[in-house]
Amino acid sequence: QVRLVESGGGLVQTGGSLRLSCAASGGRYAMGWFRQAPGKEREFVAVINWSGTSTYYGDSAKGRFAISKDYAKNTVYLQMNSLKPDDTAVYYCAAGGQSTTDFVQTPSLTAWGQGTQVTVSA
Repeated sequence: QVRLVESGGGLVQTGGSLRLSCAASGGRYAMGWFRQAPGKEREFVAVINWSGTSTYYGDSAKGRFAISKDYAKNTVYLQMNSLKPDDTAVYYCAAGGQSTTDFVQTPSLTAWGQGTQVTVSA
């Protein structure tokens, strides 16, 4: 069973940047990020396919966030720039399928991280 370990959350001011990391213990999965703010539905943020050659972003992430993968380390990164208070949420790493389509469309992903808090102050 694959295990995901996240890091990199924290407190940042509006306009600042953060980079989240998610290391997978194994497997050949597409990996990505969701987020959930208090009182809101879980929201898809970004995904990268297993080979690291294809990415897909949710509307809130387009133009500001970038997902990438270190294939040798089986680690995915989410670079978040121009952060806004609306980006405040717990960010969860997830793994499942191999393509970005698999990841977005599957009703049940294979593994989830523990979540990391991102807080953007006004």
